[in-house]
Amino acid sequence: MREPDTIAAIATAAGSGGIGVVRVSGPACQQIAQQVLGGLPLARHATYLPFLEADGRLIDRGIAIYYAAPHSYTGEDVLELQGHGGTAVMQLLLVRCIELGARQAEPGEFTRRAYLHDKIDLAQAEAVADVISAATAEAARSAVRSLTGEFSQRIHAMRDQLIDLRMYVEACLDFPEEDIDFISQGRVAEKLIAIDAELSKVFAGARQGSLLREGIQIVLIGQPNVGKSSLMNRLAGEEVSIVTSIAGTTRDVLKSVIQINGVPLHIMDTAGLRETDDEIERHGIARTWKAAESAQVALILVDADHGITLAEKTLLERLPQAIKCVWVHNKIDLARTQAKFVEHSGETHLHLSAKTGEGMDLLRDYLLRLVGWQSSGEGVYMARERHLSALAQVAACLQQAFITLNQPELLAEELRQAQESLNEITGEFTNEDLLGEIFSRFCIGK
Repeated sequence: MREPDTIAAIATAAGSGGIGVVRVSGPACQQIAQQVLGGLPLARHATYLPFLEADGRLIDRGIAIYYAAPHSYTGEDVLELQGHGGTAVMQLLLVRCIELGARQAEPGEFTRRAYLHDKIDLAQAEAVADVISAATAEAARSAVRSLTGEFSQRIHAMRDQLIDLRMYVEACLDFPEEDIDFISQGRVAEKLIAIDAELSKVFAGARQGSLLREGIQIVLIGQPNVGKSSLMNRLAGEEVSIVTSIAGTTRDVLKSVIQINGVPLHIMDTAGLRETDDEIERHGIARTWKAAESAQVALILVDADHGITLAEKTLLERLPQAIKCVWVHNKIDLARTQAKFVEHSGETHLHLSAKTGEGMDLLRDYLLRLVGWQSSGEGVYMARERHLSALAQVAACLQQAFITLNQPELLAEELRQAQESLNEITGEFTNEDLLGEIFSRFCIGK
C-alpha cells in the first residue's frame, strides 16, 4: 500500500439516493477541508457547510465531519462529506478531492489502513465486509459479533493460555539435569485439556458462522416431470421456475437463494435427465451434471407412485462421491400416501408433495441437520474458510502435544505452531499476499 498518501472514495452504493458520502483519509485532509469547505470543521462535530469548486462555485451543501488522527476509523485524519446522493454530485465532489491531492482509494483500503494502524484486527476487518454482504438477519448478527471483537477475544484468550504454557515448558528445557517431573507439577496435561475444550466451543461456533456466510449449495436432479421445478417454487415461495406437464420444460440451470432459520440455501433447478435428440435440452443436461459437481447436497426427485427405478439408480452412480444424496419421493398427493422421513440401508428417503406443501417441513429440518446446523445465537461468529483451516491446524497441534507430553522439546514446538495458527486468524502473523487477497474483495470506499 502507498502511504502516507491521501485516499478518497465514494463510500455509498452506486446510483441515486437521498444521501451520498465521500470519504477522505490521510495527511491532506486538513488542506482538502480548507479548500472545499472554506475552513476546517471542529473535530467530531457535524457541520452544515457549502462544498465548493476551485473557482468558488457551489457543488452542493451538506454535512462535513472531521476526525483527527488517531481517533478515526483508519487511525489517520479522516474527512467525510455527506451531500445529496446523486451520481453526478458525488463524482464532482470526488474529483475535487483528487484535484487537491488525494487519489482514488483501492478496494478495502480504508479498512486495510484501520488494520495496519491497529484500530481493528484482521478478523474484525473481514467482518466489516461480512456485515455489508450478509444475506440474512442471522448472518448479520453473527458478523456484527465478529466486528465488535467477540470472536477475536476468544482467539486471544486461547492464545494467551498457549503463551503461558509455552513459557512454562520452555523454562523447563533450561533445567534438564534437575530430577523433577516438571510436566506433572505444572499440570501441563490439565491445561492442554482446558485449551482443547475451549477450542472445540470456538470451532463449533465458527462452523455455524461459516454456514451463515457461505450457505448450502443444493441441486435438484431427476428425470423429466418428477416435480423439480414445483419443489423449487415451493422452497422459494414464489414462481421462479416454469411448471408445465410437458417433459423437458426446464432447459437450463435455474438458481434461487432462500433461507431457512437464517441459513442461506442456494437452490439449483436443473434440466430433466433423459436421452434426447433435442440439442438445446442436451446442453441443459450437460449443465445439470456440472451443477452437481459444485453442490453439497443433491435432492434426487422421483415420482412417489413409481418409486426408484433403474434409471434413478443410474443417476446416483454418476453423482460425485462427496455429495450428500437425499431421495425425495414427490407427488404423494397423487399416490395417496403420507408425508414421512425414512432412513434405510444408509439412504435417506423423504416423502412429500411439492404441490400441496405436505412434508416440506420435514425436508427443511433435514437439510439443516444434514449440513450440521444446530442453532444460532451467542457464540456463533461469521467465519471464513481460512479461519476454519487455522482452527483445524490448532486442533491437530494440540492432539500432537498430548502425544509428546514426555518430550518437552517436541511439546514446545507443537505449542508454538498452535499459537502461530491462532495469530493468523487475527493477523498478528500474516503474510502480505494474504492481506492483498482479503482486502481486494472489499468494495471501494470501505
